[in-house]
Amino acid sequence: MELTTQDILKDQPHQWITYKNTEMCLLGTAHVSQKSAEVVRDLIATGDFDGVAIELDEIRYQALTDQNRYRNMDLVSIIKNKQTGLIATNLAMSAYQKRLADQLGVEPGAEMKQAITSAQERDLPLWKIDRSVGITMKRTWRSLKFMEKIDLLFGFGGFFDKEDVSEEEIEKLKSGDILESTFKDFSENSENLYHSLIDERDLFMAARLQEAVNENQDQHKKVLVVIGAGHLKGTSEYVQEPIDTTPTIKKLNTLPPKALWVKLLPWLITAVILAGFTWGFSKNTDLGWDLIKTWFIYNGVLSGLGALIAGGHLFTILAAVMAAPFTSLNPTIAAGMVASLVETMMRRPKIHDFEALQSDAMHAKGWWKNPVTRVLLVFVFTNIGSAVATWVSGFKIFNQLI
Repeated sequence: MELTTQDILKDQPHQWITYKNTEMCLLGTAHVSQKSAEVVRDLIATGDFDGVAIELDEIRYQALTDQNRYRNMDLVSIIKNKQTGLIATNLAMSAYQKRLADQLGVEPGAEMKQAITSAQERDLPLWKIDRSVGITMKRTWRSLKFMEKIDLLFGFGGFFDKEDVSEEEIEKLKSGDILESTFKDFSENSENLYHSLIDERDLFMAARLQEAVNENQDQHKKVLVVIGAGHLKGTSEYVQEPIDTTPTIKKLNTLPPKALWVKLLPWLITAVILAGFTWGFSKNTDLGWDLIKTWFIYNGVLSGLGALIAGGHLFTILAAVMAAPFTSLNPTIAAGMVASLVETMMRRPKIHDFEALQSDAMHAKGWWKNPVTRVLLVFVFTNIGSAVATWVSGFKIFNQLI
């Protein structure tokens, strides 16, 4: 006897919502549950649905469906486009997923993968309704206060503390997706984090659902919406409200502008340092050269030390030493960019390095071992050294002037 949609949903968190002439079944899934994947498969197999929506953006969709995504990574473009932070975050979360899969025998996101497969088998339209993970992470980061950012960075480092994932962490994953559960502890204590990471995405997905229905009126009568159980309440409430979809989606996809002082600070520092050099030379030529020497030594040494800590090639370290004194005076170019490009040229990653990327990223040592992740580390640590050097040498120059 074949199961009906009603039978399958009997013990599953879900919400039926009618928007215009389309009936939507919002299914709350557990992202580490084989049962959720089976429920998705069985629901689509009933033939009751003529469309499927999933809690994925294009990047995470590709991550689930393209097994060779890292093999095709263009490191030079990533560095030039300043996407190293996003790639590092994606790698860390991907490694976390693999640890879960190895421990539980269930790949996180299995129900999303099943939704994609089943929809393709039945030639059903597939709506990817979540916001880009890159936009979400950037909006989240900019919304945090300084100490919240520090707490988040230290907490994120916990990805590499242990091999096994605790039962507590697994339970968190049963009510939210990888992105949400990763930062769940922080979101519970930070209104800013909760708003950008969870509430905004609920509204975004609701707006995308309404937009999709508006664009496909009379084509889809019943749509299955597969989302994490943690998003079920918020998304279902928002989708029942009238949403001005286009402006809402545009607003939530836009990065909030940086504060004016944040934009001006790097240029102000450059102006102050150059003014210091000018003042020094006007007082005494030897003093002027001493100030320049201070600037070069601190910037070169600390940036080179950052590249060294990251395990950079000898030429990479030398590039950091030579570039930092100049890049620190030009806010448009970072010392880490120069050093990481040199590292890429000196130790060009091979295909097997990209293939091993996900498994190497599971361990802290692997980030230093793999040439791909080492490039990311060179970028980060060289920039940290350069930033510290700018402030330290700036204070030294000020003391020499007075």
